[in-house]
Amino acid sequence: MPHVERMTDLTPADRAAIVAPLDAFSRERGFPWQPTPLAFALREEAGSIVGGLIGEINWGWLRIEILAVAEEFRGDGWGRRLVEEAERTAVATGCHGAWVDTFSFQAPEFYRRLGYHVFGELPDYPAGQTRYFLAKRLTEGEAAPVAPPAGTYPI
Repeated sequence: MPHVERMTDLTPADRAAIVAPLDAFSRERGFPWQPTPLAFALREEAGSIVGGLIGEINWGWLRIEILAVAEEFRGDGWGRRLVEEAERTAVATGCHGAWVDTFSFQAPEFYRRLGYHVFGELPDYPAGQTRYFLAKRLTEGEAAPVAPPAGTYPI
């Protein structure tokens, strides 16, 4: 009989075993769960990493998981360049959309300036703040709206 066990050190093999039933279920319905990792480093001339982007590509979408730029390099367009490079790579692999989540104390306006639209909010996470979910269509097509209504993202 199975039991629930908290894991403090998740190995790649553990993760694969946990994801396997989800992949089998999704695969039976024509949607195998096989995200492809995507990462870009922002490096100083000396070679040290001072930021970057971590994400994944799955089911025609780019998901930006982490975008970070060291404080001394913020405001110089590095975040924009990282996102644009990830979007170009995503389109080259067949993606039609991108999504990200961020917090009210982080970067929702940054993503809005890049053409992302809020499609969901989780208020009071963390307390007194809001977690925003934003998306952007990367390719033109029939489903691509000219200008989605504020606060929505029709897919």
